[in-house]
Amino acid sequence: MSAFVASIKPYPPAQTGVIRSVLVVDDSRGHRLLMSRSLSRQGYDVCEAASGREALEACQKNEFDLILSDWMMPEMDGIEFCQAFRALPQEKYSYFILLTSKTEKGAVAKGLDVGADDFLTKPVKRDELLARINAGDRILRMERELTEKNRLVTATLDEIQGLYDSLDRDLIDARKMQQSLVREPYRDFGSAEVSLLLKPCGHVGGDLVGFFEAGQNKVAFYSIDVSGHGVASAMLTARLASYLSNGAPEQNIALVQNHNGNYTPRPPSEVANLLNILMIDDMETELYFTILFGYICLETGKVDYSQCGHPNPLILSADGKVRFFGDGGMPIGLIPDANFEQNSVQLQVGDRILFYSDGFTECANYNDELLDEEGFETLVSTNADLDYGDFFTALIWDLDLYSGTQDFGDDLSCTMVRFKGPQHDSANL
Repeated sequence: MSAFVASIKPYPPAQTGVIRSVLVVDDSRGHRLLMSRSLSRQGYDVCEAASGREALEACQKNEFDLILSDWMMPEMDGIEFCQAFRALPQEKYSYFILLTSKTEKGAVAKGLDVGADDFLTKPVKRDELLARINAGDRILRMERELTEKNRLVTATLDEIQGLYDSLDRDLIDARKMQQSLVREPYRDFGSAEVSLLLKPCGHVGGDLVGFFEAGQNKVAFYSIDVSGHGVASAMLTARLASYLSNGAPEQNIALVQNHNGNYTPRPPSEVANLLNILMIDDMETELYFTILFGYICLETGKVDYSQCGHPNPLILSADGKVRFFGDGGMPIGLIPDANFEQNSVQLQVGDRILFYSDGFTECANYNDELLDEEGFETLVSTNADLDYGDFFTALIWDLDLYSGTQDFGDDLSCTMVRFKGPQHDSANL
């Protein structure tokens, strides 16, 4: 008894630590009484148990911050109790100290292996006991701070996941709406047919393709690539689609109404200039875009076009040969009063002209080698005998093989026009 109570040095009260409740387990009533009184004087809430089984029942009903358990007890010893205790479902971690006269390393290792945190040798000295409790208090404090931080992190991640799921649903709807901008992926105008491909690399993208009737015997077609990716780029494509709408000619920037009330096409260079003015003067954005915009004459196959920073267009002739042409030009929305040129190219019967985005030519393989025009020429000529739907599918398939089944890093889009030659009903358009 004197060994346990000899020291009377003051210790910080228990209320300053995280260890508040203590369970003392010992088959010796005298030992339990000594430890319980000493701990109670330090401000701890102490309970007692005379055996491992009694202690286990108490732990099933209550939670304790600290357990002081004798090793050698009848029926269920301290090791068996510790092992059974650690198997109980617990909301918070409890510090477990075994009291023993054993000093063998094997016995100590066995106690640590089943879940004990520390050991004290009997007879227990008060100073050493309180020092070990303070050490356990520091460990429990860190453990519970970590648990609380993990709880906050988990709650935050759950909240972020909820926001992400909501955003993902919105982006899926946005993708559907963006795809709806391409209402007709194909139309036959008699002497010419137009085919469209639009494949965003993410939920939504910054590419846009389309066509519309532009007066008698004229069809306009275009390919647009907005800088960047994601929602901002997609919103700009939606606005540009409204300026080049097939269903509302009075709002179409490429059409002008003459004195007879009919709509006639503006020159491609003038369309580019008006779009540039809109981007710089009316749209508060740092985005810009490239575009290939042109008209095909359904009677002659002549194509008038303006190239504004877009990849060079190509002609796929009826015999499968590929010819690139164009001179680059200036993107839309970068420089006020920029000069946009206009050029013409003649299609022969059976020729196809392609306005495509740089997602094709700038596609990289595992060695970071770009496909470039040469590789794209090979893809186009290899699939020259396929019709529009199969042609686009084969292009994507071959591009996937080239990239090594990587996800494409950019949107893919293409407008393809095939000139079939004058038709008897072309004048009715």
